[in-house]
Amino acid sequence: MRSWTDTLRFAFQPVVNLTTGGVAGLEILARPETGDILAEARRDPELDGRLAVLAVRSAVRRETLLPLHVNVFAGTLADLGGLTPLHDAVRQAGRLPWEVTIDVGPPYTHVPQQALLEALAGLREQGFRISADGVGDGDVPLRLLTDIAPDLVKLDASLLARPAAVRAMRTLCDELGALLCVEGVETELQCAAALSAGAQLAQGELFAPTSRLPAADVYVPPRSPGVVEPPRSGPTVREFVRPAALLPATASASQVRALLTGSPDVSGVLLVDRDGAPVRSVHRSRFLLSMSGRYGHALYADRPAAKLGDPPRTVGVDATAWEVLDVVAVGDRDRTSDDVAVVDRYGRCVGVVRLADLVRALAENRVEEAAGLNPLTRLPGSDAITAEVDRRIANGRTFALSWLDVDHFKQVNDGAGFAAGDELIRSVGRALLHAVSGSARVGHIGGDDFLVLADPEGLEPLAASVLDVPWSAGGRPVTLSLATVLCVPGSVTDHREAAACLAPLKQAAKSLDGASWVLGRAGLAGHEIRRGSGATTVRAG
Repeated sequence: MRSWTDTLRFAFQPVVNLTTGGVAGLEILARPETGDILAEARRDPELDGRLAVLAVRSAVRRETLLPLHVNVFAGTLADLGGLTPLHDAVRQAGRLPWEVTIDVGPPYTHVPQQALLEALAGLREQGFRISADGVGDGDVPLRLLTDIAPDLVKLDASLLARPAAVRAMRTLCDELGALLCVEGVETELQCAAALSAGAQLAQGELFAPTSRLPAADVYVPPRSPGVVEPPRSGPTVREFVRPAALLPATASASQVRALLTGSPDVSGVLLVDRDGAPVRSVHRSRFLLSMSGRYGHALYADRPAAKLGDPPRTVGVDATAWEVLDVVAVGDRDRTSDDVAVVDRYGRCVGVVRLADLVRALAENRVEEAAGLNPLTRLPGSDAITAEVDRRIANGRTFALSWLDVDHFKQVNDGAGFAAGDELIRSVGRALLHAVSGSARVGHIGGDDFLVLADPEGLEPLAASVLDVPWSAGGRPVTLSLATVLCVPGSVTDHREAAACLAPLKQAAKSLDGASWVLGRAGLAGHEIRRGSGATTVRAG
């Protein structure tokens, strides 16, 4: 009698890193020739658990070294309290749990949430990574999503028509320490939209068709000049992680050689201990050169590969690209091309980053920054400031947004000449830069207008540095006006609303004689005059 497993096949869909253009992992998809076994698995946790085990075994038969994504329903995890058979299958296959991501899928309705969270905690303890699947098109409550704190969030491509929602999810992912993936990408326009909204990973027929054979090569559309990722403080390691080729620390040189010769795209092998922590790094070129030299094979083949390796270079998964460069810069120059191991908070290797990927991305980042700088002051424009305002609003931080300009600047230019006016603007920009510290930001939005984003405690030193000193242009005395809106959590929803609150304060400051400073609070009527003709509080009505 034929079993249901006789008509069940598995296919592979690449998870693509949109930054590096490489394959970050393979999702294993059940493809029954008859019937709807997934519908049955949704109702039968034992069947769903068996499907997960069979998925891992099918990947092993295909001899793929790439990280795997295995689908499991949320109800299965809550009901079974873990996936011990899956853990055993991974071990038997010679794979490590942190090379496997559990894609937890809906429905979540009527799933005991505490039981689900306990099961996920157990899987994490074993080393598995967790992905929240079907977000945006499923029924996962937002509170449960934050409680799960996944390593990866997978969004349905239909949300690309609502880019604000995707950007909001990227902000949440940053807070949770998760990556953002968009599923079901079929067109280049969707890919561009995913990039623009902040997604780091993607899946879909655009990159490679779902196939019975694991795909190592995928198509990633070239970035359009008009597609720019949301401005951030700098690229992080998470955006560049590639799958790592891992072998046990006890592996022989012949085992490493077999892996390298059978996988030409692998640039090196990391030897890890039983807990998955890197102990030696084997560089492809140096290793093969040693093995191919005179007597090399006879000398090394049966000896531990660790003797031909080097101490691994490691960074934490939350490191920035600049911190990786610092790690690469220390040590032997002949190791600059070595992969850098990325480790999680337990010290386990979750992938590698390549120097070439970092240098290319950092160069692009600098070009984008330079394109947004004001040519007169070399300060960023309004986009950089408003993006940071939105981040602070999303993070629930209190901040002060200030608008500074020169009083009667047209008359200054007409009387002293544009060269003197330009020099005045440059001097004001330098003074602002010297006055701010920490996380404060200064932007030049054109003409004589500047934006300053700062913490409230930095306002008095900022005002004193630009208002309590004499300014002149071509020998003519000049005064400045400063308007500030203080925004506490919940008072504004985005940078547009903050700017709208700031506009009347600017007009109030400009109406005062001499150097002036007006301070208001978002959502509250009236304003306080800190500098200018009289120190008082003006209230509406």
